[in-house]
Amino acid sequence: MFRVKTLWRCARPSAVEGYKLACRTCSSQAGSNKSGRNYATLAAAEPFLSGSSSVYVEEMYNAWQTDPNSVHKSWDAYFRQISQGAPPGTAYVRPPTLASTATLAQGSVAPQSTQLTMTEPVTDKVIEDHLSVQTIIRSYQTRGHNVASLDPLGILDADLDSAIPSELILESYSLGDNTDLNRVFRLPETTYIGGKEQSLPLKEIINRLKTIYCDHIGIEFMFINNREQTDWIKQKFETPGVLEFNDEEKRLMLARVIRSQRFEEFLARKWSSEKRFGLEGCEVLIPSMKTVIDSSSALGVESIVIGMPHRGRLNVLANVCRKPLEKIFCQFDSKLKAEDEGSGDVKYHLGMSVERLNRVTNKQIKIAVVANPSHLEAVNPVVQGKTRAEQFYRGDTDGKKVMSILLHGDAAFSGQGVVYETMHLSDLPAYTTHGTVHIVANNQIGFTTDPRSSRSSPYCTDVARVVNAPIFHVNADDPLAVAYVSKVAAEWRATFAKDVVIDLVSYRRNGHNEIDEPMFTQPLMYKQIAKTPTVLAQFSEKLMASGTVTQEEYEYEVNKYDKICEEAYMLAKKEISVSNKDWLDSPWEGFFDNREAMVLPKTGVEEDVLQHVGTVFSSPPPGDFVIHGGLKRILKSHMQMVNERSVDWALGEALAFGSLLKEGIHVRLSGQDVERGTFSHRHHVLHNQLVDKDTHICLNHLYKGQAPYTVVNSSLSEYGVLGFELGYALTNPNSLILWEAQFGDFSNTAQCVIDQFISSGQAKWVRQNGIVLLLPHGYEGMGPEHSSARLERFLQMSNDDPEHFPKESEDFEIQQLHEINWFVGNLTTPANYFHALRRQIALPFRKPLVLMTPKSLLRLPEARSSFDEMVEGTGFVRMYPEQGLPSENPKAVKKLIFCTGKVYYDLVKEREKLDLVDKIAIARIEQISPFPFDLVKDEMLRYPGARMAWVQEEHKNMGAWFYVEPRMRTVLRKIAATDQANEKMASKKVEYIGRYPSAATATGNKSKHLWEFGEFMKHAMQMN
Repeated sequence: MFRVKTLWRCARPSAVEGYKLACRTCSSQAGSNKSGRNYATLAAAEPFLSGSSSVYVEEMYNAWQTDPNSVHKSWDAYFRQISQGAPPGTAYVRPPTLASTATLAQGSVAPQSTQLTMTEPVTDKVIEDHLSVQTIIRSYQTRGHNVASLDPLGILDADLDSAIPSELILESYSLGDNTDLNRVFRLPETTYIGGKEQSLPLKEIINRLKTIYCDHIGIEFMFINNREQTDWIKQKFETPGVLEFNDEEKRLMLARVIRSQRFEEFLARKWSSEKRFGLEGCEVLIPSMKTVIDSSSALGVESIVIGMPHRGRLNVLANVCRKPLEKIFCQFDSKLKAEDEGSGDVKYHLGMSVERLNRVTNKQIKIAVVANPSHLEAVNPVVQGKTRAEQFYRGDTDGKKVMSILLHGDAAFSGQGVVYETMHLSDLPAYTTHGTVHIVANNQIGFTTDPRSSRSSPYCTDVARVVNAPIFHVNADDPLAVAYVSKVAAEWRATFAKDVVIDLVSYRRNGHNEIDEPMFTQPLMYKQIAKTPTVLAQFSEKLMASGTVTQEEYEYEVNKYDKICEEAYMLAKKEISVSNKDWLDSPWEGFFDNREAMVLPKTGVEEDVLQHVGTVFSSPPPGDFVIHGGLKRILKSHMQMVNERSVDWALGEALAFGSLLKEGIHVRLSGQDVERGTFSHRHHVLHNQLVDKDTHICLNHLYKGQAPYTVVNSSLSEYGVLGFELGYALTNPNSLILWEAQFGDFSNTAQCVIDQFISSGQAKWVRQNGIVLLLPHGYEGMGPEHSSARLERFLQMSNDDPEHFPKESEDFEIQQLHEINWFVGNLTTPANYFHALRRQIALPFRKPLVLMTPKSLLRLPEARSSFDEMVEGTGFVRMYPEQGLPSENPKAVKKLIFCTGKVYYDLVKEREKLDLVDKIAIARIEQISPFPFDLVKDEMLRYPGARMAWVQEEHKNMGAWFYVEPRMRTVLRKIAATDQANEKMASKKVEYIGRYPSAATATGNKSKHLWEFGEFMKHAMQMN
């Protein structure tokens, strides 16, 4: 009744009160009207003022206010009465019939009118019928997709429900006999089916609605809570004639279908027993993508980033990206070896990047297909991050130049959580890519799983409803319908900068792969598939029947493409090797030129830079910006440190960021609560305590012409956000991209990104990446989910050989950095953190950096560094040897302890407490992987008579123990083999000291935590 109330509020208040009073009047007080009908109340004489008619009444009232002549005379009279204060029940005046009373009295019949005009009395039924027609129109707009003819096989309902919604059944509205079907009804403003006509017979209304909403296109959009957007979609699909194509457009679509299908058939003929995950059954995916690209190019897009699973990837590379076919065919020859680095990947996981001419728009366009593992939807956030980064570096703030296209499978789209995580980034200011076109290759099956067992929602695309993305379901055996939907999707994205989904309802002609037998599990479906002609056969026959193409023209197109494939096949036979770099999805033009690959850079900076950045970072914002009182104390403390030439962890990080920004390096830090820092230590975004959303970022006000600094709190997502930042880091090597976990323990939610992309990306896809993972780690009694970033997992994925001692030379350190797949560290000083971050940019190549970052060390006075450790000439320290009293008298040392991270400070404190400073030497390894074999060797040789131990705060089956122990044995064997005086060291043992093995990372009991700590500290200090 909201809209009715709105209408009544437009009238005089007295009228409103009168209406309420009349509604409460009992039936005995009600009068009778001229028609002889008795009403329970006066207001009941106006039954059209019900909730179900509110939309219609409001539309009439709005139209009347604008132009009284635009509505029927009866409505004009009614609204005039209301505006003059007529009480309810009396405002409605029935219009007189045109037929005279005398004529009617003589037995003649009034003219039969089928339109609500002056010739038809406005009865309650007439009004009710018009309201019913409005409801019917809305019902088709809302539910027409539920009965659309979407399945090319004709055996399944796309929404898994065979029932026809009652609101689409005409009899539900007391309409449907021949008289009603021939009646003409005025069309409401909420539809465009009439074109220039304002009224249509009911039969024609329904026929047009069925053609639009229930044929080969099903449109879900009425859930969108924006009238401008829903009206835009209605106009695109309801306007008469929009689905008409000229002959040239039809021939172009035919040529694209030919290339898509003949490519798959060629591969099937040449490599019948090879897995290739072809597109058979959904060949229109290629024309759909090409139409989206054509339309987007025409609208100004210059670069497109594509993410997709393996099905159809080779076809996309061949017919969308125009990868030379011989390069694709070479991937089927397992005898060809790669001429460059990397282990490579299967052909249907590979990506590429190309810049080519779009022949439809005659514009240059860049297309990148991002490499993806078999984890289907895992690439989604990576694509979005890469797209966002391209937009950032181009200054494309509205996404008009760069866009993303994501391809999905039906089972994965509804089943994998990363889809939801990525969708929810779509409208966040720091993550939006201003709209993505999603295309679902809906095979109506997931491997062997029936859709009725793989999702609870009606459609596989329902996840898109949460971000108000329109969903266009389309029968994949209708190429023209697919082409139109794809064009509209591109225009939607360009117009509203929001996501849109194209659901290609299709089938999979083969099994999950080409050598899989689908009849085991879907016998009825595959019997129907066997009888179903291909989309090319159906479409070509239709076009030949209409005279659009001739048989000869069709055969010419087929033969032309077959010849192209054959020629490429012969070229592929001449190849003697393959190059993994040919499949690089993110090439860095010129980055590796003129770089000295084997020079280890120094990462210190001038003291003036440290002073300037430190001073600005420690100063409150200018003007009347009011900050929190606690922040004033923090800034004062930082300023005092700057004056004393020392830094804590937060200040060291700020100096690293600020010095890089000065050098033109863009820095982006993202993650949960990173603006303030989980442990309230960072405070890179200051908030005005008096003005909402008024913030200040000091690091963006350091130098004129500096690079921008982006620091953003992310959504509560690890998988999606880390994938996004990885994609962002792919785009430009001259940027520092960091992701920080709220606690390191939560990083395992993003394990897929870590395993499949970060640790192995360079080996599989020759794709370097310099992303930094900051993982808070340390045992402070906070329980099993707030103690461990699972250091052991990262070390286990490091690719250095534990039994190989690298060749010792001047290039030892840089050679190790070259050969490892990533760097893993557990740092103990702000200065080393400073250098580790700057080294990411200074190196002549890019590798991921995984850091176990501290919690208690953030404020530990002992864990501070001097400017002397950060100025010019200084650099990253892989291992801090013992530098105290034991180093002055090595022969007196009884025990040599190696450790990493926070436990170092605990050991030092315990050693001093027990007065064992001269007896125990403590070396802390900062960079665990690649392992500092050379430095560990030097430290062992310094204390040849000492017992050796590894101390860690983690449990024995966790932490670094299983990584460092075999490498320490390798060092001992190396010493024994090269130094005869120390040949007995080969049999020396490295003792483990730490917590006992456990299934949980930490105890949740504070007392037990302290007992465990005390036990391994006692063990570490024992001399026997």
